[in-house]
Amino acid sequence: MTSEEMSEKKATHKQEKLRLATIWLDGCSGCHMSFLDIDERLIELSELVEMVFSPLVDVKVFPEDVDITLVEGALGTEEDLHKLKKIRARTKTLVAFGDCAITANIPSMRNPFGVEETLKAVYLDKEALNLQIPVESVPPLLPRALPLHNCVKVDVFIPGCPPSADTIFFALSELIAGRTPNLMDKTRFGA
Repeated sequence: MTSEEMSEKKATHKQEKLRLATIWLDGCSGCHMSFLDIDERLIELSELVEMVFSPLVDVKVFPEDVDITLVEGALGTEEDLHKLKKIRARTKTLVAFGDCAITANIPSMRNPFGVEETLKAVYLDKEALNLQIPVESVPPLLPRALPLHNCVKVDVFIPGCPPSADTIFFALSELIAGRTPNLMDKTRFGA
């Protein structure tokens, strides 16, 4: 959506703002940093959407009736899977946001080793004052890190590690306008 189209939509926009959410699961938050790199265009977006949930805002419970949710990160834990299923049930358009959400990317590097070997390497094989595998403060790992679409329906995929701010802005603008974004010439995996 061009700035002119966005201005026209704002001028004729008589409905409530679309409800936007973002979340990150098993990932580095790089996609959220790119989202923030939209810079002043965030103000344009804020005139069309209401941010109803995000690690960037102080809302603790994922709300009902979300129009668009950007999900960053792979499914690495049982908690991630529980969150994603709840988000899918409450979201009209679910977006796999970045390579980890689409392919499990970096989090899947643990997959060849299995859960036990991964936990042992992280918590027992290094020098530490308190050598033990935590059981209360760390959610149980899934047997394998998984991309989102292995467990829920994903409506839109935004590749990139992380996707650029321009790609994110374009994709959101298209979704806000009611179109499915064509990202073929906007991004690629790892870029």
